[in-house]
Amino acid sequence: MVSIAGSKKLKRQMAPQFWGITRKAKRFVITVKPGSHKKTNSIPTAVFLRDTLNIVTSLREAKASIYSGNVKVDGVVRKSLHHSIGLMDVVELENVPDIYRLVPTEDKLLEPIKIKESEKSKKLVRVTTKTTINKGKLQIGFHDGRSIISDIKVSVGDVCLIQVPEQKILEVIKLEAGAHGLVTSGNNAGQIGEIETVEEGTFILPKRVILSLGDRKIEIPADIIMPIGKQEPIIQLK
Repeated sequence: MVSIAGSKKLKRQMAPQFWGITRKAKRFVITVKPGSHKKTNSIPTAVFLRDTLNIVTSLREAKASIYSGNVKVDGVVRKSLHHSIGLMDVVELENVPDIYRLVPTEDKLLEPIKIKESEKSKKLVRVTTKTTINKGKLQIGFHDGRSIISDIKVSVGDVCLIQVPEQKILEVIKLEAGAHGLVTSGNNAGQIGEIETVEEGTFILPKRVILSLGDRKIEIPADIIMPIGKQEPIIQLK
């Protein structure tokens, strides 16, 4: 098997706050390997089990559970300690009744919430790239690293509700005025508001969104907001 380049560990002082690890117990912690999510926006599987969920007490126990195939992410068994778990990922654990989805909250960039079993096959993914290929079909890239070839018309910034692990697109939520949007990072992470306008980007400014949050309005870059439905979130986010 080919080894993936890069360090397998990280100084604890440099780890993201939302990992929930202790800073002074030891010097190093395992880190995320290149894959589905960016390193700064994801949690390695072993850390997720040991420090985020606290269902194992040591790295040795985490290894035993992961190598035994007891962890599923988006319906696929993951046997790497370093697999990145990130925004909107659904995590199932063997012999554990709870199913988790990772979402941003006002306290943390990523927080696992318990969801119903009927929702474990549903996931929201934000369109980050699209390329026209043969016969007018699109190759659509999403925020979690996956890509799908489809003839469904979407734009960068839109969100697709997909069925996992089949990767079937069930519905498209457009980034447009009137939709409700979830802020995924920054000072307003985890907040949901109504999109009032979408401002196209210029040479100097990126594409941005005017979002109504209660009695205030904010202007934020379009790449940190996910449209999640018209009247209410299309899936469970709290």
